[in-house]
Amino acid sequence: MIISASYRTDIPAFYSDWFFARLQAGYCRVKNPYSGRPLRIDLRPERVTGFVFWTRNFGPCLRRVAQLQAFGRPFVVQFTVTNYPKSLEAAVIDPRKAVEQIRRLSGEVHPKCPVWRYDPIVFSDETSLEFHRRNFAKLAAELEGSVDEVTVSFATIYQKSERNLDAAAERHGFEWSDPDHSTKSSLLAELSGIANARGMALTICTQPQFLSGRVEEARCVDARRLSAIAGFNVDVRRKGNRPGCACHESRDIGAYDTCPHGCAYCYAVRHRDLALARYKVHDPAADALIPLEPEQPSSLPLFEG
Repeated sequence: MIISASYRTDIPAFYSDWFFARLQAGYCRVKNPYSGRPLRIDLRPERVTGFVFWTRNFGPCLRRVAQLQAFGRPFVVQFTVTNYPKSLEAAVIDPRKAVEQIRRLSGEVHPKCPVWRYDPIVFSDETSLEFHRRNFAKLAAELEGSVDEVTVSFATIYQKSERNLDAAAERHGFEWSDPDHSTKSSLLAELSGIANARGMALTICTQPQFLSGRVEEARCVDARRLSAIAGFNVDVRRKGNRPGCACHESRDIGAYDTCPHGCAYCYAVRHRDLALARYKVHDPAADALIPLEPEQPSSLPLFEG
């Protein structure tokens, strides 16, 4: 089983001690976000086929990358670098540090280990079309030779995203918008040209309406990329997480409402105060990222990887 760590929160940035403790223990527990049922996830090497990390700061894991490599399974880092203003991203690391981490992953782990995410694309007074053209081009130039793929998507405006964007806009004095399909498609064509010129394929995540000859389908959990890193075939079936998703099957071990980055557009956090509160009481020695119901062995089977 491919382990996703995690599109629900930033485990490398904030919960790396917990992650490595769970690898040593050989399992972790998570709550199914739909049913609420606690689940036990098998993290023994013989059950794990690879990892996909999602992060804005891999630094805490980079310091222990030898331990991760010793686990003996390939891993991919989906690394978000957007360089948005603080009004949209309250507490992410400086993009220069993020770029340097990506370069290190490419050079010290494997050229296919890092994937750059310019994701999501948010439109506002402070992040206009012209901003995205210039900003994307600058980051692409800095990452040339370190990544072969950049994944993008346009912000999906869920109810909680709309509420948080409205609150940030009122607090910082900007306006945000959600342009039409034509505007987004035109921007994608430009970004694709910039990416291609820097040796990167531009892929789009879970928005098939924007696919074209120049914009490919993203597989964020990608058994093909893991296979290339491992040097052998990672045989995992395709099973997307939602309609339009082309990912291979995985198990996510994160939890919603636990990422303190404070990004105004985030779909995984209802309120930053809640995420901060959960982060402050997090126990790195616990078997779950946040407290769950007591384990009932008879009803809590291991997932087979």
